[in-house]
Amino acid sequence: MSADDLDDYEAQLELQLYKEYRDVVGLFAYVVETERRFYLANHVDLKAHNDAGDVYFELTLRDAWVWDSYRSARFIKTVHVLTFKDVNIEEISKSDLEPPTSIRG
Repeated sequence: MSADDLDDYEAQLELQLYKEYRDVVGLFAYVVETERRFYLANHVDLKAHNDAGDVYFELTLRDAWVWDSYRSARFIKTVHVLTFKDVNIEEISKSDLEPPTSIRG
């Protein structure tokens, strides 16, 4: 397999993943980003811990979908993450998924 073939394969995987994301994003309430993964989830529990001056985060997601092109099953019942890095959680506004009224017709 040439480098171009590998690039084409990875680009195709990313495109398929994006299309799946676009199809499922409306099923979820939150977007969660960690240093390693990007998730969609319907329940998010974040706890900050301070241990001898070191801060780390404990993140539990339920009813989740993970952005990972190499996983065959991206829907996950429960995800538990421990991290010393930033965690970004955004609530998905359902109105953000609807087209503006000016173009609905």
